[in-house]
Amino acid sequence: MIDSSINILEEEEGVARKRINDLIEECPQLQKGEALIRKAFELANEAHRGMRRKSGELYIFHPIAVSRIVASEIGLGPTSVTAALLHDVVEDTNINLTDLESLFGPKVANIVDGLTKLDSVLDQNASLQAENFRKLLVSMIEDVRVILVKLADRLHNMRTLDSMPEHKQYRIAAETLYIYAPIAHRLGLFAVKTELEDLSLKYEHPQVYNRLQEKLKTNEADYQTIIDSVALPIQEQLDKRGLKYTIKARPKSIYSIWRKMQAKNIPFEEIYDILAMRIVFEPTDNGLDEKTQCWGIYTVITSLFRPNPDRLRDWVSIPKANGYEALHTTIMSPSGRWVEVQIRTNRMDEIAERGYAAHWKYKDEEPAGENEIDKWIASIRHMLENADSNSFEFFDEFKLNLFASEIMIFTPKGELKNMPVGSTALDFAFEIHSNLGYHCIGAKINYKLEPLSHELKSGDQVEIITSEKQQPKYEWLAFATTAKAKTKLREVFRAERKEAVAKGENLLNEYLQEKKVTINARLIKRMLDNYHISNKEELLYQIGKGAVNLDNLEKVLPQKSPNKWMKMWKLSFGSKENIEREDVDDDYEDDSSDPAPAPMPKDKNIVLSDEATQSYAIASCCTPIPGDDVVAYVEENGTMTLHARQCPQAIKLMSSMGNRIVAAQWVSHKVLSYLVAIDIEGIDRQGIVSEITKIISFEQNVKIRSVHFEAQDGVFNGTIILYIHNTDDLQTLIKKVIKVNGVESVKRKDKVE
Repeated sequence: MIDSSINILEEEEGVARKRINDLIEECPQLQKGEALIRKAFELANEAHRGMRRKSGELYIFHPIAVSRIVASEIGLGPTSVTAALLHDVVEDTNINLTDLESLFGPKVANIVDGLTKLDSVLDQNASLQAENFRKLLVSMIEDVRVILVKLADRLHNMRTLDSMPEHKQYRIAAETLYIYAPIAHRLGLFAVKTELEDLSLKYEHPQVYNRLQEKLKTNEADYQTIIDSVALPIQEQLDKRGLKYTIKARPKSIYSIWRKMQAKNIPFEEIYDILAMRIVFEPTDNGLDEKTQCWGIYTVITSLFRPNPDRLRDWVSIPKANGYEALHTTIMSPSGRWVEVQIRTNRMDEIAERGYAAHWKYKDEEPAGENEIDKWIASIRHMLENADSNSFEFFDEFKLNLFASEIMIFTPKGELKNMPVGSTALDFAFEIHSNLGYHCIGAKINYKLEPLSHELKSGDQVEIITSEKQQPKYEWLAFATTAKAKTKLREVFRAERKEAVAKGENLLNEYLQEKKVTINARLIKRMLDNYHISNKEELLYQIGKGAVNLDNLEKVLPQKSPNKWMKMWKLSFGSKENIEREDVDDDYEDDSSDPAPAPMPKDKNIVLSDEATQSYAIASCCTPIPGDDVVAYVEENGTMTLHARQCPQAIKLMSSMGNRIVAAQWVSHKVLSYLVAIDIEGIDRQGIVSEITKIISFEQNVKIRSVHFEAQDGVFNGTIILYIHNTDDLQTLIKKVIKVNGVESVKRKDKVE
């Protein structure tokens, strides 16, 4: 039996060695570092010997797979592949960073260090998940290959997520969608980003994913016919011009289809631009630049097919912030279906697929100066240098920097700035310069005076108006949307707060000394309760800025301390613990240690019902009902808060506090009712509201709480808030209401307001 196990292990290691040989042979950029890569493989193979993944596969196959993604899909070289092979050895084996540095040099060791997770954090309130992410970013700003290897690691983990338990699948998928897919997008790794999004959807909403995948497969033949009807005439014209090109066609990704269905509340069948075709060509040496040649192909296409004027996207004149360049148009096919066409050169295509790594390959061909990705990394460096100790808040701030959609804003001199959608005039001021942001009082947008809270639109020309007397205001945080603006404002407010806290501490100490009272944890708690303040620092801050009047403290101070001899008598005849703490006032003993948080449920997949004995609450941000896909977030006191699985707040919690997430099934025995809001739209006619409410009234398991309808120009829209048992009852009701003559759509709102 032992011999058989040894033979299997040797056979598997032989397969692993062959995979390394194949990788080096297939990727020419690795051959100059072949010796280093083989040395790393041998060390990793020895260090991980005998280890297996949850799937039962030999562990060494994982770092080899990550190395293949790093080399063949992202296009990195020997140093990155070496680090990919070694990325888990420090975390999972006895090898340390000093060993790696002596064997492979500081660059490899630093990349591995950035990828090695922390074992614990000192601050009990911090999230280990968020702290590990912060550590990853610190390493990334020194060497961007850290995050590229991490993305490869995450991509392989997502490809092999089947073997993980369900609750871990939810957490990892949510974290991937919330953080890693946007990072891949920001670094220009389109292929990696798309696959991460699709795989996240597959594990977060498997039924949705499978249904959409089946629909795409069913329509595959029809799609090919439509693509052929467009591609063949284009090929004929491009061949006449002697161009070297390739045409690739595919439907949109499953995730992007689902996102559009969610955003527009439409079924799969109503998505009109599901097909995309890409033309990648080799520029000719005819004296025309790449941009002009892209527009030449655009002219060929639009002379054959009618374009949609609202769907032209010119990213060859002004590339996206992640470096993406292409010309997009949407044309009408002979069958009446819209088809998106992307036009790129080979260089543009490689940058679109391989992102940052390809940027460096073509760096010598670009104008001098920082590109947008360099600026993005510089902004992260600034955030890290100025972040406070709260890793969860930092996690939030970083997410603001990962905007997927951008607008283009012009300065008065015509300089272009890329900003996230939703940016305000205040955000733009900080984007130009910090001092401009600190002293701004308003803005002229397209020559019209607007407040700092004004939301910008793509193409706006913005002039910031300033005054030396102006100082940052706390209310600005309510309409600052970019990470840069928020970080800069908080720097100022943090300094002001620090001064106020110090002042408050002095005032409180002086007051208590005058009253001859010693400060301790119980007294602080009584003070917090008295003033309805959440923590000690906030209390000191409020005292420092004069918002809290210390004269009101009399009622929470001890009325009379026991005399010394009585205290000694009590302690002497008390427990051993009390004898060891004679210097503590009995009336206010030190209870600074908070109660231990309630233990996490051992079963990470629980079933809740109307009659469940577990304590659970319903999240107000998404108001789920029985039958919805839900997850539970376990609070420190053990209470579970139920969120809809697609709720943005739930995704954020899974991404940063994943250890507190429990996969939950919520069933109803129709004992309790829950609030749900539905929106109804349609063509107005006399009696339609009465007809709708009558249908609802006849439903046995539904009660109406409120009704609000408005009609204008022959169209109505309304909101009805209901008490309902579960999603089945809700769907039954929606099917009946949608049949009412004149009703065009009935949809459930994300939350009850």
